[in-house]
Amino acid sequence: MPAAVALVVTAPAGAQTIPFADTEDATLSEIDVGSGNIHPVVSIDLRNGDYARGAYDDDNADLGRVPFHFSVGGAVVLRRQEGGEGEGTLFLIGQSSNGFHAPRLNERARPRSWYESNNLLGIAWRPVKGVSAAATYTIKTSPNAIATTSHEASLTFLYTADDRVGRLKPRLAVTRRTRGNGGFYTIGGIAPSFELSKRENGPTLGLPLTVGIGWDGFYAADSGTRAYGSGGISLSQPVSLGGAKATLQAEVLALVRDNQLRRLDAPSGTTATLIPYATVSLAMAW
Repeated sequence: MPAAVALVVTAPAGAQTIPFADTEDATLSEIDVGSGNIHPVVSIDLRNGDYARGAYDDDNADLGRVPFHFSVGGAVVLRRQEGGEGEGTLFLIGQSSNGFHAPRLNERARPRSWYESNNLLGIAWRPVKGVSAAATYTIKTSPNAIATTSHEASLTFLYTADDRVGRLKPRLAVTRRTRGNGGFYTIGGIAPSFELSKRENGPTLGLPLTVGIGWDGFYAADSGTRAYGSGGISLSQPVSLGGAKATLQAEVLALVRDNQLRRLDAPSGTTATLIPYATVSLAMAW
């Protein structure tokens, strides 16, 4: 799900791809970038609420408040195939994703509107084209002190080879919380996409589907094992912006939570089983 912009950017001539990890659930995606070894990635998004791994994360899924997220990060190519001239095989990746919203009365610490900052650093490995894996470490903080700090270590995998399985873009991630409530989190999903036009840089339709499970009190102390699923549709359009080709994307998901997970949101958030979750985002890479 998009705490988490799905970053799929079309780049200029001499393009290559880099693996990139989401700060919320550690899932991997691929981003097209230009030539060279240093690749900045910037994204912004607006949402109808904020949910992390299917659970309430400071904003209900309505239009009472529309949280804004700004992310900046990138990748450094550390090793290449073919004597340093081929595609990258080893990468240093990082990202800082920061959320802002209209603060509630109990958000008193300054800056009051800056409610989350998720910061990830990791090493990604691509042994062959279409296979990516990464080990990441994420520190999640709350600048206005509305939430506690947590740390997470993750192993994550993405398959995008040019075959039937690869066209589904399956991804998996396993996370251990090293500071906070503890427990494990596992997530798996697919994100097939289809070009809607034969012209270059035409729109793309995506069909993301995800299942996540928090084990042994991952969501909250003594919460046991809780699960959710999400599925929906996205529409992406490449645009030229800031010296890079970028992607404007709209995504609508349906979040479905089990009874234990939905009850966890009370009293601050809704306890509905089904939640509509929409995001409009702009992603840029160089």
